[in-house]
Amino acid sequence: MKARWVGLLVLVWSTAFAQVPVIPYDGDIDFLKLPKDLYLGEVTGVAVNSKKHILVFSRGNTTGPAFAASAAQLLEFGADGQFIREIGKNLYAWSFAHVVRVDKEDNVWAVDKGSDMIIKFNPEGRVAMVFGRKQEASDEETGPLKHPKPPLPAEDGRFRQPTDVTWDPAGNTYISDGYINSRVAKVDKNGNWLKSWGDRGDTPGFFNTPHSIAADAQGNIYVADRFNRRIQVFDGDGKLLRVITIDVPFDRNARPAIGNRPDPDAKSGTFSAGAPWALCITPGPNQVLFSADAFPGRIYKLTLDGKVLGVLGESGKQAKQFGWVHEIACPSEKEIYVAELLNWRMQKLTLR
Repeated sequence: MKARWVGLLVLVWSTAFAQVPVIPYDGDIDFLKLPKDLYLGEVTGVAVNSKKHILVFSRGNTTGPAFAASAAQLLEFGADGQFIREIGKNLYAWSFAHVVRVDKEDNVWAVDKGSDMIIKFNPEGRVAMVFGRKQEASDEETGPLKHPKPPLPAEDGRFRQPTDVTWDPAGNTYISDGYINSRVAKVDKNGNWLKSWGDRGDTPGFFNTPHSIAADAQGNIYVADRFNRRIQVFDGDGKLLRVITIDVPFDRNARPAIGNRPDPDAKSGTFSAGAPWALCITPGPNQVLFSADAFPGRIYKLTLDGKVLGVLGESGKQAKQFGWVHEIACPSEKEIYVAELLNWRMQKLTLR
């Protein structure tokens, strides 16, 4: 009996303290070639289409008062980083950029947290479908949404500060909704509302800021439950399959990208180590998952069942450092693109 317990303790210790490989990589912070007098603000989103064109969603082109200004601009660049065009200039939905994604047919989807809308553009850049509804400027109560506790009941077809979008192989769309509603919404390929699941909470199946969402080749849905410091995995009908928690040792004196150093032992919270801000799953056949946190500012490479394969990066302002990675595009295991809020840039990473 004693030997059995000793063996178990050794197993637990070796699992907890096993070294996670550090992935060597190069970082290019000058990859995008911006035209004269065009500037990025906080870069919230990045996506790559089948032509390897890069879509960048930025809180640039800011207009309006100092506070509550409209801040959203969607730009397209070539595979060589050269500027191609702006998509949706002065679009009614533009308010406060959050993420951009590209589906398998090269449609471009932009999620705007400020207007509570998700916009689908066709490959030519024309609006093909809209989800949600912006508040009317003529209404006297129009203004920033409140965050009541408990949150207001969610409403079919409407969103409150949505965060991200993904699709399953059948073409169904899944929207993480988001800062207030704390749920996942599902619509079919024609835009018809099907269902939603989740609510505010920390028990399995509940969310506290579902901030990013991705789908694998089998149609399983991965939700970055950021404040709860976990990734929850569901089937397409909302059945919980597993929960992934990232626990990788780090330097307890690591510097944050901004502000005071968070509690290194925190097991929940936006700035707890391993809390997923951004998710991305590579194309098949051997898919892997990338996740990023804000502190200590790293990107993690995982198997789809949650085993950490490697880690890279740290907080900072230089190349190969990160200032709050808000979205990741991963067209392959060796080439990933990261959108950084604090550094106002998109950084291309080449993993070696």
